[in-house]
Amino acid sequence: MRELTPKKIVEELDRYIVGQADAKRAVAVAIRNRWRRRQLDDELRKEVSPKNILMIGPTGVGKTEIARRLAKLTGAPFIKVEATKYTEVGYYGRDVESMVRELVENAIGLVRERMRADVEDEAKRRTNEQLLDKLVPTPNSFDAGAGVEDSAERHERTREKMRAMLVAGELEDRTVEIAIEKKAAAMMIPGMGGPGGGEMDIDVQGMIEKMLPKQVSRRRMTVADARGVLFEQECERLIDGEKVNLEAIELAEESGVIFLDEIDKVVATEGGKGADVSRQGVQRDLLPIVEGTTVQTRYGYIKTDHILFVAAGAFHKTRPSELMPELQGRFPIRVELDDLTKDDFVRILTEPRGSLTKQYAALMATEGVQIEFGDDAIDALAEYAYQVNQSTQNIGARRLYTIMERLLEELSFEASDMEGAAVPINAAYVRQRLEEVTQDEDLSRYIL
Repeated sequence: MRELTPKKIVEELDRYIVGQADAKRAVAVAIRNRWRRRQLDDELRKEVSPKNILMIGPTGVGKTEIARRLAKLTGAPFIKVEATKYTEVGYYGRDVESMVRELVENAIGLVRERMRADVEDEAKRRTNEQLLDKLVPTPNSFDAGAGVEDSAERHERTREKMRAMLVAGELEDRTVEIAIEKKAAAMMIPGMGGPGGGEMDIDVQGMIEKMLPKQVSRRRMTVADARGVLFEQECERLIDGEKVNLEAIELAEESGVIFLDEIDKVVATEGGKGADVSRQGVQRDLLPIVEGTTVQTRYGYIKTDHILFVAAGAFHKTRPSELMPELQGRFPIRVELDDLTKDDFVRILTEPRGSLTKQYAALMATEGVQIEFGDDAIDALAEYAYQVNQSTQNIGARRLYTIMERLLEELSFEASDMEGAAVPINAAYVRQRLEEVTQDEDLSRYIL
């Protein structure tokens, strides 16, 4: 993290996301400030809270992608949730604390993956020893007539010979019998879930699973298949579950990122009733989570004081100022993302490492069909995407997905019978397949 300066973060984001410089700079500084906070002494560190970010802009301009790429870049636990799936406690829907529990689950996965990498070598060694035990079982007693020591040495020589063959991959088709443990299915206890359908306050389900006897089945399979099963079992034995839980909670507390999408949808209209009452309630329930509280999870208690919250919304019919004042104050950094222009679409189609044109070229190449997009084709595609967004609903860069599918629909269908063909994509090719649809507003509305 020391080398991950704001400039480097922006450079990395630029490889995947076109434009939106202000938003990239804001998140880069927010992430760097988390590293800076960890360098402070304990007393001052407690006082420094994360500077949460509110992104304002239409759909498809990169809000979610910025947050997602940022989490991958930093290796931080990250979840994306829609504010609309939460409701005030007592109404139908999920309680807001469940987002924190999901973040801990994500952190558990990251920590387990890291610990798994640490134990892989030992797990492989143990797996090979188990396979050798199956292939060359140790006799209950050695032949006294031939000499116990000679029999033991002969067994050891056979085992070493088989070890060499196993390592060389010469025994992959041999069959062995292994024991596979299955967790006994625990009965769900009605009424034990928390408000809004959340998880149990205490992990009763986990306690029941521990009390029930383990089911063990024996199966015969090839060495190749058995190796994978045994390897997974050994990894589980070597990873300390308690240590995973403790590290995951700390990781989520110090580095977790929660991306709260559609925050504008929980803004209540003036004098609203019914659903609006619940929306206002969601804001009230969100407030302590964002301000900092302690949430109980099945892995332990987690404090949300230093989790970074990135909220986003289009705010077409509402304004950020219509959020509860207390909630507004918890999102001090505001960035407005720009609508995508035709030039932006050109860049999106060509610049990112995994651009759509590169994706489709690679997909067609699997069938032996080579397609190449000319500059005039890219320009035409960008123009169509921009015009359709202007004439129908503006869905940002997502418009390119529908346009590209329409453009290559016929080619994708015929590609398996065209091995060795080369198909140049130029402006004429684009117009031939898109002109009719884009000219008819009703067609473009439903097809593009």
